[in-house]
Amino acid sequence: MVEDTEANKCKKKVATYTLGCKVNQYETNAMIQKFKSANYEIVDFEEYADVYVVNTCTVTNIADRKCRQVIRKAKEKNLDAKLIVTRLLCENSKRGITKNKRDRYNN
Repeated sequence: MVEDTEANKCKKKVATYTLGCKVNQYETNAMIQKFKSANYEIVDFEEYADVYVVNTCTVTNIADRKCRQVIRKAKEKNLDAKLIVTRLLCENSKRGITKNKRDRYNN
């Protein structure tokens, strides 16, 4: 049983956050299953993780702003984490993400 506990400590952790419709919820759940099959531990978005996934479908400026806030929150938890942003924000607002000087993430 001790080995199992040690193995869990070594697992990479992934946290997800979903904004938008039921399709996004479905897609996030599918991503979670893929991460689980790759031996990642799924943790709450408020926790420290090695990977943060933000799945969004933003169509308004308010939704875009909320998504940027969630992205900043993830990076504050772990600057070295991989950050994956999926759906329309990536396609519609990429410049808005990368040009904001307060944010520190790579393309």
